[in-house]
Amino acid sequence: MRISVVIPVLDEEKTIAATLGTLPSLKSDDLLIVDGGSTDDTTTICERLGVRVISCERSRARQMNAGAHRVNGDVLLFLHADTRLPLSAFDDIRAALKDPRCVGGRFDIELAGDQWLLKIIGKMISLRSRLTKVATGDQALFIRRVVFDAIGGYPDVPLMEDLALSRAMKRLGKIACLKSRVITSGRRWEAEGVWRTIFKMWMLKSLYLLGVSPVRLKRYYADSR
Repeated sequence: MRISVVIPVLDEEKTIAATLGTLPSLKSDDLLIVDGGSTDDTTTICERLGVRVISCERSRARQMNAGAHRVNGDVLLFLHADTRLPLSAFDDIRAALKDPRCVGGRFDIELAGDQWLLKIIGKMISLRSRLTKVATGDQALFIRRVVFDAIGGYPDVPLMEDLALSRAMKRLGKIACLKSRVITSGRRWEAEGVWRTIFKMWMLKSLYLLGVSPVRLKRYYADSR
């Protein structure tokens, strides 16, 4: 079972080296960086580390779809540039997908940062997604290629593409909620304030689930880098 890792990037020179540094130990079958127009040293760092890079129009969903079409794995693992996988990641994925009913899944999450609340927030995110079987991109979503193709890939929206893919996956089969944890930067939470970010994220997700367009919601969301 070949696993391809697709990482969308945009001005991630501060985080990408640490993320890529964990992957040789995991021995990924295929790794591709999809750059959305970085103006910093992101692509230079990737190329220096011997990682294949392609360019795509800026949009996380479009970048991940473009990457999916350029890799050959039986399983697609979509990894954010500021998220590090556990050393057991690929073994855990393969073990979960031995069940033919399982279409894909996600990892538990730990938020890295100085704020003590980040550890609690990580546990809450993991619990919520375990109960709902819906995950965010920070949790390193993985999916069988045949299922990804059947769904039509990520929807072409500027926000909430991860929730949309998760919900589509859930309709097609079993979702693996792995207990092994990815470590994701808490920079967004620290930059904007923990409580403010909690309120904003819950509000955005609630409005999305109520049918508000991701195009409108994108106006109120910005990545912290």
